[in-house]
Amino acid sequence: MSNDLIYLCDLDRLSDPGSFGFCVERNEQEIEGFLVKNDNRWFAYRNSCPHTGSPLDWVEHQFLYIDGALILCSTHDALFVIDTGECVVGPCLWECLEKLDIVVQGDGVYLSG
Repeated sequence: MSNDLIYLCDLDRLSDPGSFGFCVERNEQEIEGFLVKNDNRWFAYRNSCPHTGSPLDWVEHQFLYIDGALILCSTHDALFVIDTGECVVGPCLWECLEKLDIVVQGDGVYLSG
């Protein structure tokens, strides 16, 4: 796997809490994912529900529940803990979102790995 960083967004792109979807290519493979900023910490996951593999968002860049405290799968109403990706409500209870490695550097957020 490549160690090159792939730019995802500027640090000021997201509110806190906030989320941002992205689609990038690495090693001829498309990666669809999303970023979450919460308490000035950043997290990234693949945009794929562990229940069926469907995308979590139905509105572009909207991955958080109304109060911003959990990640929401809009297809199944599953709720996931932001910092672990673990499902705490829904049909995929205790399963986890696939975490992506990111680097916060300078004024940007980058996919690494």
